[in-house]
Amino acid sequence: MHKVGVVGAGGRMGREVCLTVAAAPDLELVAAVDPFHDGEVIEGLTIGGDVAALAHAGAEVVVDFSVADAVRANLAYYAGHGIHAVIGTTGLSEADLEAASELFEEGAANAVVAANFAIGAVLLMRFCELAAPHMDGVEVIELHHDAKRDAPSGTARHTAALMAEARTEAGSGPLPADPTTELVLPGARGAEGAGGIHIHSVRLPGLIAHEEVIFGALGQSLTIRHDSYDRRSFMPGVLLAVRAVAGRPGLTVGIEGLLNL
Repeated sequence: MHKVGVVGAGGRMGREVCLTVAAAPDLELVAAVDPFHDGEVIEGLTIGGDVAALAHAGAEVVVDFSVADAVRANLAYYAGHGIHAVIGTTGLSEADLEAASELFEEGAANAVVAANFAIGAVLLMRFCELAAPHMDGVEVIELHHDAKRDAPSGTARHTAALMAEARTEAGSGPLPADPTTELVLPGARGAEGAGGIHIHSVRLPGLIAHEEVIFGALGQSLTIRHDSYDRRSFMPGVLLAVRAVAGRPGLTVGIEGLLNL
C-alpha cells in the first residue's frame, strides 16, 4: 500500500487526483495540501497549507498539480525528504527540468514530470514523431479551458520539440521558412516552437484539453487530434506514474517510457 499525498489538492485536477487515489485499492491518500484551500475537507482529509504536512503524514509519493512557481520550491522539499514526486504542473522550463534532474540525481527520491498524463495525448505525440520526417510542413493548434495560465501548453511545446528532433534524426532537414511576409494582425501566425514549428493557442470556456497537429505535403494533408473531455482522462496516466516512480531512478520526463513507447 503506497501512501500518497496530493499538492494542489483544491484545484480541479488536484481534487480529481484525490478522488482517484482514494478509490485505488493499492494506494492510500494520507495528505492533501493547497494554501489556497487551507482548512477545506476532501476525502475525509483536511487540506493543509504547507508541504510539510506530507512528511508528517508519512507520504511516500506526492502528486503535485499546483502552479509552476510553487513546484520550483516544492521539488527541493520532496528530494530532501525522500518523497517520490509525480509532477503534472505545466509551465516548467528546460532550466527547471535541469534543476530537477540535479535534485533527484543522487537522492533517495525519484521524480516523474509529464506535460500530459492522458495516454491518448502521449500516443498523439508518438504518432507525430513518426509522421514528421515524411511531411513538408506542420502546425500545432492547442485548445484549453479559459482558466489555463500558460500559453502555449507544455504538451504543444513538447510535441513540437519531438517532431523537430525526429526530423533531425531522420536527416529530413529543417522545415521550409514561413512564406508569410505581411501580418495584417500581429501574432496571426502564432508562436514558433522548436524547429520553427508554429503553435496556436485557443482559450475558451467549456474546453478541457485538446491538441490538433496538421501536417501538409504535396497534394495531401494529415491531421492527428486528441481530445480530453473530462479530467478523468488524465487519471490512468497519473496512477501509472505513482506506481512506477519508485522504480525509476532520478528524473523521468514524460510517461512515454512507462508505456514502452
